[in-house]
Amino acid sequence: MRRLLLAGLVVFCLMPAASIAAPAAATPLDMETIMANPDWIGQAVQDPYWSVDGRSLYYSLKRDGSPVLDLYRVDPASGHSVKLDPAAMAQAEGPAVFDRAHRHAAFILHGDVFLVDLGAGRRLQVTRTPQKESAPQFSSDGRALQFREGNDWYSYDLASAVTAPAAVLKFADDPHAKKPDALGQQQLDLFKTLREIKADKQAMRDADKALDAADPSRAPAPFWLGDGIEPVDTELSPDGRWMLVVTTPKDYKAGKAPQVTHYVTDSGYAEQQDARVYVGHNDPAPQSLLLLDLANHKQYPLKTDALPGIKDDPLKAIREHTVAALEKAGKTDQAKALKAPDVRPLTVFSADNGGGIVWSDDGSQAAVQLRAIDNKDRWIASVDFSKHALVTQQRLTDNAWINWNFNDFGWLRNSHTLWYLSEQTGFSQLYSKPLDGKATALTSGTFEVSHPQLSEDGKWFYLRTNQAAPYSYDVYRVPVTGGALTRVTRYQGMEEFSLSPDGSQLAVLHSSPYMLPQLAVQPSSGGAPRKLTDTMKPAFTAHAWIAPKIVEVKSSHGAGSIYAKYYGPANESAASEPAGSKPAVIFVHGAGYLQDVTLSWGHYFREQMFHNLLVQQGYVVLDMDYRASEGYGRAWRTAIYRQMGHPELEDLLDGKAWLVKNHHVDPARVGIYGGSYGGFMTEMSLLRAPGEFAAGAALRPVSDWTLYNHEYTANILNDPQLDPEAFKTSSPIEYADQLRDPLLIEHGLIDDNVLTEDSIRMYQRLVELHKKNFWMSLYPLERHGFVHADSWYDEYRRIDELFETYVKPVKAAAVGS
Repeated sequence: MRRLLLAGLVVFCLMPAASIAAPAAATPLDMETIMANPDWIGQAVQDPYWSVDGRSLYYSLKRDGSPVLDLYRVDPASGHSVKLDPAAMAQAEGPAVFDRAHRHAAFILHGDVFLVDLGAGRRLQVTRTPQKESAPQFSSDGRALQFREGNDWYSYDLASAVTAPAAVLKFADDPHAKKPDALGQQQLDLFKTLREIKADKQAMRDADKALDAADPSRAPAPFWLGDGIEPVDTELSPDGRWMLVVTTPKDYKAGKAPQVTHYVTDSGYAEQQDARVYVGHNDPAPQSLLLLDLANHKQYPLKTDALPGIKDDPLKAIREHTVAALEKAGKTDQAKALKAPDVRPLTVFSADNGGGIVWSDDGSQAAVQLRAIDNKDRWIASVDFSKHALVTQQRLTDNAWINWNFNDFGWLRNSHTLWYLSEQTGFSQLYSKPLDGKATALTSGTFEVSHPQLSEDGKWFYLRTNQAAPYSYDVYRVPVTGGALTRVTRYQGMEEFSLSPDGSQLAVLHSSPYMLPQLAVQPSSGGAPRKLTDTMKPAFTAHAWIAPKIVEVKSSHGAGSIYAKYYGPANESAASEPAGSKPAVIFVHGAGYLQDVTLSWGHYFREQMFHNLLVQQGYVVLDMDYRASEGYGRAWRTAIYRQMGHPELEDLLDGKAWLVKNHHVDPARVGIYGGSYGGFMTEMSLLRAPGEFAAGAALRPVSDWTLYNHEYTANILNDPQLDPEAFKTSSPIEYADQLRDPLLIEHGLIDDNVLTEDSIRMYQRLVELHKKNFWMSLYPLERHGFVHADSWYDEYRRIDELFETYVKPVKAAAVGS
């Protein structure tokens, strides 16, 4: 359970005292300034990494007035930074990997592979190709450097300087394995010459096979994997003995893609673009695993039908309910189509989400992370190379959906113990498990653990966690055997970190509500940090921005505390203000699963400046991490399962009540706005709680979840064919008849994430219902995330005018009271 620190609708300010000092008088804000190109603020430090020798750090900054990223090098000892010109960039390094003995390093620079002899300090370019190589790794014996180009792996022998393919994969049928049909066999039976030609060809192949076996300098023979599959991923073992291949059926039909129309184009003609497929219009393609024995040139399928629970139907009750309704309606074909599979299809969890395939350092072990396409199970399985089979090491089941975060896993240095993150207790924690033993929790508590990094000596895990408070993130470390978490940094707004090659130093990206991510360095065991960058610009830092006060709002529905950021005037005094004297705005963050209540620089920096402007205009503002938000554990995340927009609305209404009670807000003068999921929630708030909000602005909103994608939507609502009630319950368009408060809809016309079709359909529905006071503004050159300052300005000018017209004025009833 999350901590319940307060009873009732009581606020507790949790910001450091220095952060809430009254700001000095400043030049008033204006919309033109805060919605201008954000280059006037400064540039965020991006993608820091250590040099090969650990004596420098590299980082990137966006160039003012350009999307180009410039590369910088900084000396951690002096803090002196140098912008690298093209000539210097040619001599730069990329993020490095090291062999087990730390004699050599390798990195990718401009898509090519480079090797460094650490003892001699000699640098060698291994490839110079138009293709993009990636994923360098050293063989377990340190004698070869392996890398990939697409799904093809290569091995560079350090002694001979020869590069060869680790394996040759052919996704076609072996032409030599084809058996003659009846007519072909008759030809062979009839004609001796044909038999002799066939025998000669076979003799040549046998000779080549013998030469291949005796001569290691020859390229390997191809693996013929069949023409019915295509590759998704390949992973080579460090010892070069094995390769794991992830495949999917060839020509799998993903479903019909809707189209986005570009009206303002270079050509002057309207142009079409395919977008992503709607949820329920064919699930993602199932995936399979092949194990290739590169030494013996054999291939083995790794079956998944023995995974625990793989033959269960976690959606049985919902399935039976829907099938019964379809059969009652005479829709027997649709009912039959919902039959549960005998073996649930799955995919290999993407490495982008921390999953994928991981090899032990010595190449003796491999582990694979698998996820059911129905989103209810995650398995971590090791590979038994002697039996060519998967062995389940951990199964995580979630009756709602498996989180797309907290799936990192790997091997300890001993190569026979796995480590992994799991939400099995309700919060992401770190575990270790010997292949033949039981799992051990290395961390525990009601906080989130993420981004684990194993120290070079294998003794420590470094982690990102919010152990101190849900909104405060720092680096901690814990012994690989478990024990107490030790706090390493004290920023409260830590973004990411990287250990130096020798493990002695920690590079840290950190930020605060009004400071872009900056780079610092400190001892990895803890200690005083050294500031390395300050990329903020005086025009921004000179302004007396309002420090958001992090507060707790008590849920009236038993959910605990809802964390929020409150923006109000300096020296606000509740005692001197009459009840119901203020207008307010509630901001609803996007994505659903996102944490906006932190002590870091946020994704919503423009909105935060807008909130400052609103306070300047006489409003107060509340920004809430409603149920569904990240950072508060599994139960908070999954509260919206099959009922999106319902728990969140309860929380937003609790936030409104908190404003009324604690800040003398007029309940009749509260506006609401947000983008993406926040736009969805704005529509749900106005449509499911008519009269509660004076007006709302829905930016790029989802109005009908049947039009969104599979990857996000099916996690939370299942498939629309299987669970139509969840989609109806969760879609604003189903409540359009209840609109009575002013609604502004704003949408990028070339949005290929939440399609503009969503808003246009809602608009047409409101037209047909003869509703009043609703408007739509479309932006021809904007996608889901706006990028042009003119569009940002126009979008927020309209929101500001909406609130000035319908929220700020005192209502007639209030005047007479």
